[in-house]
Amino acid sequence: MGARAERAEQTGRRPGRGGGLLDRVVSGIPLESSPLTHVAELPERVAAHTDWPTWVAAPLIEKLTDSGVPRPWAHQAAAAELAWSGGHVVIATGTASGKSLAYQLPVLSRLLADPRATALYLSPTKALGADQLRAVKELDLPGVRPAAFDGDTPLVERDWVRAHARWIFTNPDMIHRGILPGHQRWGAFFRRLSYVVIDECHSYRGLFGSHVALLLRRLRRIAARYGANPTFVLASATVADPAASATRLTGLPCTGVTEDASPAGPRTIALWEPPLLDALAGENGAPVRRSAGAESARIMADLVLAGARTLAFVRSRRGAELTAMAARRHLADVDLDSAARVAAYRGGYLPEERRALETALSTGDLLAVATTNALELGVDIAGLDAVLIAGYPGTLASFWQQAGRAGRDGQGALVVFVANDDPLDTYLVHHPEAMLSRPVEATVLDPANPYVLAPQLACAAAEQPLTEDCLPAFGGEAARQVIDQLVAEGHLRRRPAGWYWSDVRPPHSGVDIRGSGGDKISVVEADSGRLLGTVDPDSACAVVHPGALYLHQGQSYVVDELDLDNHLALVHAETPDWSTMASTTVDISVLRTLAERRFPAVASSPGAGGAASDEPGVTVCLGEVEVTAQVVGYLRRRPSGEVIDRVPLDLPAQSLPTRAVWYTISAELLRSSAPGGAGLDPARIPGALHAAEHAAIGLLPLFATCDRWDIGGVSTASHADTGEATVFVHDGHPGGAGFADRGYAAVVPWLAATREAIAACECPAGCPSCVQSPKCGNGNEPLDKAGAVAVLDAVLGVLPHDVPAPATPISGIVPS
Repeated sequence: MGARAERAEQTGRRPGRGGGLLDRVVSGIPLESSPLTHVAELPERVAAHTDWPTWVAAPLIEKLTDSGVPRPWAHQAAAAELAWSGGHVVIATGTASGKSLAYQLPVLSRLLADPRATALYLSPTKALGADQLRAVKELDLPGVRPAAFDGDTPLVERDWVRAHARWIFTNPDMIHRGILPGHQRWGAFFRRLSYVVIDECHSYRGLFGSHVALLLRRLRRIAARYGANPTFVLASATVADPAASATRLTGLPCTGVTEDASPAGPRTIALWEPPLLDALAGENGAPVRRSAGAESARIMADLVLAGARTLAFVRSRRGAELTAMAARRHLADVDLDSAARVAAYRGGYLPEERRALETALSTGDLLAVATTNALELGVDIAGLDAVLIAGYPGTLASFWQQAGRAGRDGQGALVVFVANDDPLDTYLVHHPEAMLSRPVEATVLDPANPYVLAPQLACAAAEQPLTEDCLPAFGGEAARQVIDQLVAEGHLRRRPAGWYWSDVRPPHSGVDIRGSGGDKISVVEADSGRLLGTVDPDSACAVVHPGALYLHQGQSYVVDELDLDNHLALVHAETPDWSTMASTTVDISVLRTLAERRFPAVASSPGAGGAASDEPGVTVCLGEVEVTAQVVGYLRRRPSGEVIDRVPLDLPAQSLPTRAVWYTISAELLRSSAPGGAGLDPARIPGALHAAEHAAIGLLPLFATCDRWDIGGVSTASHADTGEATVFVHDGHPGGAGFADRGYAAVVPWLAATREAIAACECPAGCPSCVQSPKCGNGNEPLDKAGAVAVLDAVLGVLPHDVPAPATPISGIVPS
């Protein structure tokens, strides 16, 4: 069925609240230019209740009943029973399925039964922790004394929390920097620790997840020192194979509870592709679509006029602000009162500002909010009519988490996914089954990554000497190798009783569990000395190089000086009519090949009978690489895309040891015009490989729990280490974060989706929806769209479509 015919079937009246809102949004748009590519209806789900477990404390049942919870749902009781009996458990059910009650029942019942018991709650964001703390405080149970201990907790209150609180709500950062380094002062709390709750555990992935996995092993070790063996209860709305994921994260055998018995109203899910802008051309004359943020602002304004309470998820802080501003402008021409009921929400606001916005959205004082993923996790905002998702959020887990914000009271709701001008977004709106029918990703983390393991073991040794007995929890032989290296470098000292931290100062403050480490670059306004913000050291040369345009809270500044030695970038306020883009040269060298699969080309000459040739046509590899990048200049461009000039720069090269997946293609396969060959002239090969690399980077998040900004790539017509034309896709974090491993395991479906995304794009020669990349250091040159399709056809013609995943998980990462 053609696209127009499919869209024609989607016209007319749609059932339910969500369908009615969608009709309102598309009214007035001609059918031939409809942005809708697919509409799906998710049916209602009926609740399944059960009785309260017999061990639940009577005061707790009374309080819950008074608050409107007469009986638990079946999955809540099942998870609570497991936790009460001492089993480590992960509950993985849908958004708004009452996962909080599943851990509140055992934790609060234990605290009520044993006046000396304590509990710990960890969340990835302060907003979620504050919301859960508020819910427990509202129960007003005697003697529980819940309290927050995070970056917003005043110093004068921290001593009281340490001495008197029995259920502490915190986050991994505070455990790492504020509790474990001084665990002696927390001895009484650890001695009585009964439960550790880890909320939204699917968010602990990649480098951050690897750090948190080791942090939890440190936490368990310190608890054991004081004689405690707490039960771990994990919660996540969306995670594949939750038991295995929770086991990898905690290092403990966990049981999964996944059958969702909560009610859910029907939801209408619409996939929306913004129109092309006829009056504007992008890089190299490529067609450009209206941005997802601008399109979402218009949809939001229509929904507000319909009285629908709406949340719009936008990828960046600046994007959230701009979307809210644009929606208010649309509304100001029609209804000033409605315009005043639209706001933005993002990180960086003061705590009291965040709480006020959350309350206003929950009560209906605000009708619409444009937000970053700061409102994705856990904050209880009931009664939303619609959710807009402006750009794919990086993972299916995040997509369903955000979509689940709609219809949280069981009523019908609308979810609209608005595609960015990006290969993955374009692929998804034209392949709805890839988003709506696939299971969510498994959590990718690698605690054995030496670039994570080394600083974590240093912190563990500073907290308590490492011994032979604790090595298995930290990875066994991998941990021993890292310890030997730390000893050789003088960070640890070997003694008969174990390995001791050798410095007076503990290492915790220098270990960034959310990034790659290193001191951040401070961005300072030169005239006033005002600190505007910080930039990660690995991106500083590309973001705040001399002459760069730097944006902060909607204001623009131009960088005067970048001092890498003193971690300082000096800027001045300016509003030029141009933007900047860094030009980067990238080289990659193979350090070690960890896995390799060779696939011979099929001979196509007469009489060959389709036999395999002697030489491999394609080789797919996974290994350790070193990526060397150097910013060598930047482009100044007008909003139209016109390049004003190219300015050279002299900045140091940066090296990144990481992991990569790569494939090589023989020269014969690339040049052969016979069936199965790519048929490319030598002059076209660099552009074809470059375009295939860009698209592969854009589509890898479909198969790995990552964002395109977590990964990078290099392509070359002849690589020194492989001797052949090669396309690399590498992790963007030191040591790797597991994303390249996923690409290696799913190479055939990944490259097939990449080929489909390029071929299906309607542009003539390449655009941001297929092969152009917003992060290309070479200004998207050279690119050969047709050549990329030819390369991928040749590669996929050689690769068998039943290529098995590696039999043994690599670095502890289990292929999905």
